[in-house]
Amino acid sequence: MTIDYSLYDSPVEPDSLPNPGQLDFSLARDDLDCFASHGFVIGRGRISADYLSVLNLDLEDLLVPGHVGNELWYEYNINESSDTDTCLFHALGAWRLRKSFHDLLWHPAITVPARQLLGSAIRFWHDQLFCKPAHHGGVVAWHQDFSYWTRTGPMNHLTCWIALEDTTIANGCLHYISGSNHWELLPNTGLTGNMDSIRTVLNDQQLHAFANPTPIELKAGQLVFHHPLTVHGSFDNQTACSRKAAVVNLIGDGVTSLTDAPLLRGVDVIPYGQPLGGQFFPLLTQ
Repeated sequence: MTIDYSLYDSPVEPDSLPNPGQLDFSLARDDLDCFASHGFVIGRGRISADYLSVLNLDLEDLLVPGHVGNELWYEYNINESSDTDTCLFHALGAWRLRKSFHDLLWHPAITVPARQLLGSAIRFWHDQLFCKPAHHGGVVAWHQDFSYWTRTGPMNHLTCWIALEDTTIANGCLHYISGSNHWELLPNTGLTGNMDSIRTVLNDQQLHAFANPTPIELKAGQLVFHHPLTVHGSFDNQTACSRKAAVVNLIGDGVTSLTDAPLLRGVDVIPYGQPLGGQFFPLLTQ
């Protein structure tokens, strides 16, 4: 039987999550300054090996088409790569299908830093899965997340990217363009295919910044946060190891809908000008 976990507005198994009162997941002042300057920061907290094992076990099931709950996905792409020689699994909505991905939203390694970075109570926006198989994993082209989110505003959004496996330069870790969080919103030039398609919309100063992208290699369970305007992408994976990641996208409480259409496939309409909330956009912290 399919269970839609979006019906639960708090962790289903709170005991599976660490107590933020016992462990300090907070970012230090230097971390906050780094985020403000560069547009990204690695979190000090970490998802435990035990929790990761559950997430990865559930993910293996979700990678097989026809799994229980498949009708609940917002988007499901076994291969979103436009290069037929590579593969990039990308899906939105795992939090509705499996308890592990649902409860992950409330993990203090995510919520504590997010509360600091957004400066307000935080709500869930939507989640993503990005998986690059061994030997032929496809790219995620350079982009700004907010170029996909202009149906909401004001811009008080945050991305938390979680390594479900070790991520390295060789297997396609995230790369950031430091300081691009201070740029304007650029035209959307696509998520897959040509890694460098964004270069067609950059000025000379912005092009120069691409000479030194910053790779973020993470151990399984580590997290990195980035600003919605920070330009980022990830190169292909030709190693013998897969590269799997989960993404939790967050908003400050009070962000509103800028459309009268559903914000995601299958969700209730939030009328234009009304703040996001309800079943699909739960409050994660006060």
